[in-house]
Amino acid sequence: MSQIIVIKIGGNAVAQLPASFFQQLAQWRQQGQQILIVHGGGPKISQLSGQLHLAVKKIAGVRVTDAATLELTKAVLLGLVQPELLSQLSAHDLPVIGLNAGCNHLLQGHYLDQAIYGEVGVLDQINDTWLTQILSRQIGVIAPLVQTTAGRWLNVNADTAAAEIATKLNASKLVLLTDVPGVLSAGEVLPELSQQKAHSLIAADVIKSGMTPKIKAAFAALNQGVQQAFITNDLTHTGTTFITQKAGLLNE
Repeated sequence: MSQIIVIKIGGNAVAQLPASFFQQLAQWRQQGQQILIVHGGGPKISQLSGQLHLAVKKIAGVRVTDAATLELTKAVLLGLVQPELLSQLSAHDLPVIGLNAGCNHLLQGHYLDQAIYGEVGVLDQINDTWLTQILSRQIGVIAPLVQTTAGRWLNVNADTAAAEIATKLNASKLVLLTDVPGVLSAGEVLPELSQQKAHSLIAADVIKSGMTPKIKAAFAALNQGVQQAFITNDLTHTGTTFITQKAGLLNE
């Protein structure tokens, strides 16, 4: 039986994917796994926002998004990052397809809190029947944007989006691929991380704000049925594996 692997790739990681990344994807496909890649684009969005004199503000890792920033975000994700990633995958002879929220009502959602975050959304549902048909043939590459029932586009934190998609697809694995080898403590990668330990490291400011959404997303996915979740900079190494034993509450 095919299983689904959801991989979230950060904006920095897209530009420096090693050969082992593509080799691992090919191996998973040969084993019958289905693969969906959720890509971010934060660094490029921030860079262009600065050039266009748009304010860059984040609250607990979530980008505050006004109308102008939303348009820029869509342009970067769908016009720059996704085509680059598709090109790299195609260059390694992997069958790929670019996807977005507007494809057959693929990702639908609602406002997170418009007064605080602006045009930022929460994923409510996915067209999983259609998506799994696509993934049976090709690797899907999707941007973390949703549409409301009224057709408004909203930005979604890519880590949160990947975790929600993995949950709704009943994925076997969620991989958060970033530019660090795992969750670091005292300069060393933690091979495992429980919610209780994560909570204490966040409280002690060992885990910084940029990593917090990733950790919360990973535990949210595990607690809702995803079998495995880990964060790494190399698909061939698990980096930090998230575990649910001795789970504590990871509060906002």
